[in-house]
Amino acid sequence: MGMGKRTTLQKEIGQKKPFRSRNQEAVIAIVRTADVLKRRFRMVESFGVTGQQYNVLRILRGARPEPLPTMEIAKRMIEKTPGITGLMDRLEEKGLVTRVRDADDRRCSRCSITQKGLDLLAEMDAPVTNAEEEALSVLDAADVNRLIDILAAVRAHHD
Repeated sequence: MGMGKRTTLQKEIGQKKPFRSRNQEAVIAIVRTADVLKRRFRMVESFGVTGQQYNVLRILRGARPEPLPTMEIAKRMIEKTPGITGLMDRLEEKGLVTRVRDADDRRCSRCSITQKGLDLLAEMDAPVTNAEEEALSVLDAADVNRLIDILAAVRAHHD
């Protein structure tokens, strides 16, 4: 990049020196963008759930009427969490999910979303959809499609 003008990202993070490489800048840009979007979606917390709890509720609603084993929920989560049991404990305490021990394997629980959980998601659907649409509204459809493909390629390389 040379000694040209500072990039937008450099300005955002107050970095004076150039990045080591365009790859370094891109990686930092991805992490920074993820953080910006994550903060934007903290709005789910105004409904009394964390982002991870919201993700679990969405997974369980999508699986209905089938209950899902806890480990299957963990596998499907957007952000991986080692504390799936604690996460499920908190959702159960709030009355948003129910768990039933598996008859064959007592260590395994099968989880379902409750009516209270479904009602909460119904209330959250429009505000979350609006936030999702607004988050990338600066891009046209072709850019969104390209972004999806690029990010998929990066994830595939690391999975």
